[in-house]
Amino acid sequence: MSEPNLELLPEGTVCTPQGFSAGAVHAAVRTDWDKLDVGLLSSEAPCIAAAVTTRNRVPGASLVISRQHLSSGRAQAVIANAGCANASTGKRGLEDAIRLAQAAGEKLAIDPHLVVVASTGVIGTYLPMERILPGIEKIALSAGGGMDLARAIMTTDTRPKHVAVRSAGWSIGGVVKGVGMIHPNMATMLCFITTDASVRQPFLQQALKAAVDDSFNMIDVDSDTSPDDIALVLANGLAGGEPIDEGHAESQAFAAGLKQVCVYLAKAMVADAEGATKTIEAQVGGAASDDDARRAARAIISSLGVKTAVYGKDPNWGRVLSAIGNSGAEVQEARVKLFIGTPNGGEICLFEGVPQKFDAAQAKGCLEPASVRFRIDLGLGDGAATAWGSDLTEDYVRLNSEYTT
Repeated sequence: MSEPNLELLPEGTVCTPQGFSAGAVHAAVRTDWDKLDVGLLSSEAPCIAAAVTTRNRVPGASLVISRQHLSSGRAQAVIANAGCANASTGKRGLEDAIRLAQAAGEKLAIDPHLVVVASTGVIGTYLPMERILPGIEKIALSAGGGMDLARAIMTTDTRPKHVAVRSAGWSIGGVVKGVGMIHPNMATMLCFITTDASVRQPFLQQALKAAVDDSFNMIDVDSDTSPDDIALVLANGLAGGEPIDEGHAESQAFAAGLKQVCVYLAKAMVADAEGATKTIEAQVGGAASDDDARRAARAIISSLGVKTAVYGKDPNWGRVLSAIGNSGAEVQEARVKLFIGTPNGGEICLFEGVPQKFDAAQAKGCLEPASVRFRIDLGLGDGAATAWGSDLTEDYVRLNSEYTT
């Protein structure tokens, strides 16, 4: 989804924008893991900050502290760990999160209140501070450390997820983790985005919220979320120029670049979903409103019936139609058109008010590729939205039934 005057950099990371450095260590947060698990991101200058976080009513301790630190709209660093969510850990969890911020602040010689703390992993376990704090001291920061940070926040992810975009005057880079407990309205994910653009905080928050609504809030793996989720943007302004705000000549390009980064990372999460073999794209148009289109699209990619049908290569289009009917969107069955995408970019009409005749073998072939697309026209208006999901497999059950054992 390239945007005018924006260059997509698939190998880019949070260190692509100028002035950012990162690094990571293996601190044995989980003693059964032998991988990078504590990462640090730093800007050489204080940043304007914006964040969107979980709606879970039992937020993790690290997120509670980060929300307090971000209330000023400023930050300069992120300390993150994988393997322990530091959630449902009471007073000790809050104290540990504060100590993480203090340790990172001391290492970077900055105010610890400018440090965002992020944790992901098993809920109900305590951070092994006796291993993490010495680990933080050993982290070597560099302008090439963005990939290590992307790896350090992985849990059941099989590969790091990262990207950047560049305009003529500034760049935006991001990393994300999350392949399970993924559902709209934030999921089990940590997303850190950086930019060297100069941006005013209210506009940055507005642009991030819009980007998240069209990306991380439009994906599903298993209809579940977690206590620690955050999408964070740090803007250090080192590219110079007048701060971007609503009405600024660069405002639309910046918002488009931020959305492009978020959508790219969101789709990467779905493509790496726990146990998944396919991604599912649901394009809904002709809805009575954009909100209705979002409801319908998210219902399709969240449906267990749709997910298992796609996994089994079963062109059971009734499950898609049923999901739409259960979505809460306005639907008039006689007006609905339902199509499935073909491997060559075409499509087959499966339903148009009534069942359509189609070649079952050809429709089954549409479910063979790694990416499956459904297009729905509700025939009621101009509302449109796209959502992305994964199929549901036996491997998902195995991974989640054995996660802590």
